[in-house]
Amino acid sequence: MKKFASKTSVAVVGLGYVGLPTALAIAEAGVKVTGIDINKKRVNQLNGGKSFIAEIPDETVKRMLKNFRATTDWKAIKKCNVVLITVPTPLNKNKAPDTSFIENAAKKIYPHIKRGVIVVLESTTYPGTTEELLLPILERSGLKAGRDFYLAFAPERIDPGNKQFKFTDIPKVVGGINKISTDKTAAFYQLYLKKVHPVSSARTAEMTKLLENIFRLVNISLVNELKMLADKMDIDFWEVIEAAKTKPYGFTPFYPGPGVGGHCIPLDPFYLSWKARELNFFTRFIDLAGEINELMPHHVATKVIWALNNKKKAVRGAKILALGVAYKKDIDDPRESPAVEVIKDLVKKGANVRYNDPFIPQINVSGKTFRSVPLNKKALKSADCVLVLTDHSIYDYKMIARTAKLIIDTRGAIKARKPSIIT
Repeated sequence: MKKFASKTSVAVVGLGYVGLPTALAIAEAGVKVTGIDINKKRVNQLNGGKSFIAEIPDETVKRMLKNFRATTDWKAIKKCNVVLITVPTPLNKNKAPDTSFIENAAKKIYPHIKRGVIVVLESTTYPGTTEELLLPILERSGLKAGRDFYLAFAPERIDPGNKQFKFTDIPKVVGGINKISTDKTAAFYQLYLKKVHPVSSARTAEMTKLLENIFRLVNISLVNELKMLADKMDIDFWEVIEAAKTKPYGFTPFYPGPGVGGHCIPLDPFYLSWKARELNFFTRFIDLAGEINELMPHHVATKVIWALNNKKKAVRGAKILALGVAYKKDIDDPRESPAVEVIKDLVKKGANVRYNDPFIPQINVSGKTFRSVPLNKKALKSADCVLVLTDHSIYDYKMIARTAKLIIDTRGAIKARKPSIIT
């Protein structure tokens, strides 16, 4: 294995929230890694030993520089025998897949690949992308996929902020366009991961990733809908969840909130619903789940209006202090964050909104820059409503509960129950 590692040189294309931790994990295993990114500022930052992701300390980047370098030069691929593609896969405004990042990466890669190289797509996408989109572009090199070079899909499984599972502990699903591609790719991942799970095809691997995210989307939308119903029935739904968790089988807890965020759950399931329509098949669970979760920020804003109204206070001109704008706790990532949508809705209704997030110093809402304000007793007391949108562990919820005059807690972070706290 060490002999194999010494002969392996890896290019990671796209040094974002997936690509950077992937590159560093491979480098930590003693494998030479070249990170390729179009962002020159980011490349220089990394080569200087500076991280742009909060949970990856600068020290980690500095330590890995013996095996890792970043560049904007695509010619670096010529020296690599493994190429991992970890670029974004967003949706366009019509919720159709935007595969332009994959296409552009493939067009830059193919002039530089050599015989025997392993190319792996890790970006989440619809079943068929690896063979229908990526393969034809790479074969412009004059090499035949599955014979002259090896092509596979192996979905990323990075969960920012997860302290329970290390990157290298999470099993890797691998599906190649043929058996030799699967075998070669699986052998590579075994260099730095504890477990690799080969599947029969790239399409199977692509569908596996979508199932994982759709499972979460549908279940989160279910508890969000039931939470809205429980509110109308004057039932503490957080207590219901805790009670249901005592069942030792047949129940997996999911938790309500202001919506879903990040680059996976709000986006990836719609890759499958788009692809399904090509087959005249309609994924009703996915579409309904997406509809419910997209309504949640507006539901939270409406709850703020209702709570202020009960205090004989109009939302227009009301001082709202939002706590947390990251899409999940203890991370510095605001992508697709429902908190931003809640703030946007309240600002549109005339509220004077400020926010605090220890991980995110500023955000842009409808073209306006908001900067994180200090969180202290004065800020809490002066707010007409304190809105918990992201349940960061660093917050002193007991102090917040004692100090604020009105709290709307969308995450169930505050355990106290009193009239001034609305969950």
